[in-house]
Amino acid sequence: MSQKSAPYKKALIYLHISVFLWGFTAVLGKLISYGSINLVWHRMLFTAAIYLMFPSVWKSLKTIDPKNLLRFLGIGIIVCLHWLTFYGSIKLGNSVSVTLACLGSASFFTSIFEPILLNQKFKIQDVFSGLIVIMGVSLISYSLSTDSSVPHPYTSAIIVGVLSAALAALFSTLNKKFIETENPLTISAIEMLSGAGLLSIFILFGGHHFISNETLILIPNFEPQQFQISNLQNGALDLVWVAILSILCTNLTFYLATTSLKQLSAFTANLTVNLEPIYGILLGIIIFKENNDLNMSFYIGTGIILAAIFLNSISQSVRKKKG
Repeated sequence: MSQKSAPYKKALIYLHISVFLWGFTAVLGKLISYGSINLVWHRMLFTAAIYLMFPSVWKSLKTIDPKNLLRFLGIGIIVCLHWLTFYGSIKLGNSVSVTLACLGSASFFTSIFEPILLNQKFKIQDVFSGLIVIMGVSLISYSLSTDSSVPHPYTSAIIVGVLSAALAALFSTLNKKFIETENPLTISAIEMLSGAGLLSIFILFGGHHFISNETLILIPNFEPQQFQISNLQNGALDLVWVAILSILCTNLTFYLATTSLKQLSAFTANLTVNLEPIYGILLGIIIFKENNDLNMSFYIGTGIILAAIFLNSISQSVRKKKG
């Protein structure tokens, strides 16, 4: 192995680990027994607490430009809303697969937001690929249980899932616009603190109960003696799932992804990140047997979404080489 190829392969492994763990976040969202407001509040608090253990974060916070501080506080609220709708979609449909398939529509929203927010020209091919993705999402909306004539509550889950995708595209585009000016680790810490602060105020005034009738959970449950392999969602290990979600799927993935991007091209990175819904859907099938609740229209719709995303990534690479 040459010295040049060793860092590249290491970076590729780092990114694949990150993408796999991102796909696992949806599974953890389904494993955690309580609602999305408590879930996102715990995730952002845990994640922010870990970031604040780094001296470099405190150092950067002292020197950050006040305008950028306000920008990232605002973006943190968008991240918070994205996670609330993401896990809300999972809870509504009780399906990892449906939510992750809807998340594929983020590419469509990105093709709209990037030209507007980054002062770029609209790329017809990107918009067209995004519309194909929306067609795939429409097919998924016809997914019914294979063993019942009664449809799952997928309509609400799909609407919330597509909204989550739009929010993901929005905060990703805004981060792309401003992230070069500050320390990425500090930016992530600010965004986590912003979301956690917003939810703390929301919960303080009883919004969690009013909006979703959730009971406030200060500390996730941890009763390993009650754990049942046949009922993973019984809440016995909620604290473990939240810790994995925060430390491994947020803090660690941020480090691995940002480290890997120093070695990988944008095309390789984008193509790899597109594997997230595939990993998540496969995990949903393996852990929750979700394939028993989905018919052929789901798989056709998901196939259309993934094909459009991958073909668009390849097309972008060809355009850059010609340019």
